[in-house]
Formats: sequence, structure tokens, C-alpha cells
Amino acid sequence: MKRFENVSTELEGLSTDGLSEVSKLALQLKQAQEKLGLAEELVKDWKRKVRELAEELLPEAMAELNLSKIDLEDGSSISVSKYYSASIPREKQEEAFNWLVDNEHGDLIKNQVSVSFVRGEETKAQKFAADLADNDYAVNTRKWVEPMTLKAWCKGQTEKGKSVPNDLFGLYIGNRAKIK
Repeated sequence: MKRFENVSTELEGLSTDGLSEVSKLALQLKQAQEKLGLAEELVKDWKRKVRELAEELLPEAMAELNLSKIDLEDGSSISVSKYYSASIPREKQEEAFNWLVDNEHGDLIKNQVSVSFVRGEETKAQKFAADLADNDYAVNTRKWVEPMTLKAWCKGQTEKGKSVPNDLFGLYIGNRAKIK
């Protein structure tokens, strides 16, 4: 009963002007969030359309005419060139790393090991760095290949005529039109 009386007293202290302002601002926030959601959907749609034009329709139309570059009346030009995309799917990561090591490309893999110590444990940290096996601390590890490095490596291997497993590296080679 005491809690009910406290809430009742707090509600009596609120002004209707203050509540009206809060209500108005809450409504504005809700409307702004809805408009933002619509704008984000619109941006996604336009990005999809740009990708379709740049990576499918325009390169295909120019290929039919055996064109790789064309100058337009307004001074701009359109050129079509190859582009490469690559990423290692999470579920294939270990298999991809093994393939890289087995095929003498293990130097692409970055391997980070880190350990956290709290303030005042500087001496322990120095000791730990000297002899990791004798200490009982949680160690965080992370293995990865930098995305841009992977893409450049896949491009280089492909252009040298060497085979790269597409399924392990998510390799996609396409054409893309650019307007300059």
C-alpha cells in the first residue's frame, strides 16, 4: 500500500504541460523512426538497382556490342572491367586455412593471441609473456585473413591461371561498369 501512495504522490507532482510535451516528443520520435525505416528501405532498393545496372545489364549490353569502353556526349565515359570478390565463409574457415597452409600460402593467415591482466598485475604479465605454459589465464585467439589481402591474392592467383577453390574463398569474378 505504501508503494501505491508513493506513486500517487509522484503523479500528482507532474504537470499536464510536461506530460503533453513528453507525449508530443515521443510521437515525433516514433514518426522519425518510421520515416528512417522507409528511407533505409529506399536506399537498399536503389543500391540493388545500381548493382544490377553496373554488374549485369550494362556489362552484358556492352559485351554484346564487343565494347569495353565508350565515351558519351557529355564528356563522361563508361568502362567495363573485371572485379573480384572473395570472403571465407565461417563454416569453411578451418578447411580454407588448411588449404592455404597445404598449398604454401599460410602466410596470408593472421593469428592473434591475447591475454588480459588487470591493473597491478604488471609483474605477472611480464612473467606470463616469458613462460605462457606455466600460468593459468584465459587466452583469446583469433585467426583470419584480411579481406583485401584475400581479394588481391585470389585475383593474382586467378590471373596467373592457378586454381583457387571458389567454395572455400567465396570467390566471385564479375564485370562492373564504371562511369567517369
